Amino acid sequence: MKRVTGVGGVFFKSGDPERTLEWYRTHLGIDSDDWGGFVFQWRHREQPEEIGYTVWSAFPEDSKHFDPSQQPFMVNYRVDNLVELIAALEEEGVEVCGEVEEHENGKFAWILDTDGRKVELWEPLPSAEDPYV
Repeated sequence: MKRVTGVGGVFFKSGDPERTLEWYRTHLGIDSDDWGGFVFQWRHREQPEEIGYTVWSAFPEDSKHFDPSQQPFMVNYRVDNLVELIAALEEEGVEVCGEVEEHENGKFAWILDTDGRKVELWEPLPSAEDPYV
């Protein structure tokens, strides 16, 4: 079974997300959208008709989105078969946080790594069906 196929997103907490986003806009040219993040689009090498994307986003310092982790960041990894992967991870003793959730752009689940960092796993929809492409 193939597990991680790429990076789907990088999310981090900031004491002042607007100031942080402005700094990245000014100095690195990452122009965030109104929702507080930016989407880097790319193409699959093996499937050039498929458009993929990686999300980069700042969250308020008091965000609960990374709970139960106390870490100020979370990485999202793209996967091929989330339900099968979660079953395998549970069998391996990996701590799963909640249930698999279905959203308009795919399925999501969360696990904790060995250091207690929350890791987001995402099985994206084909790009033709994804409302964010």
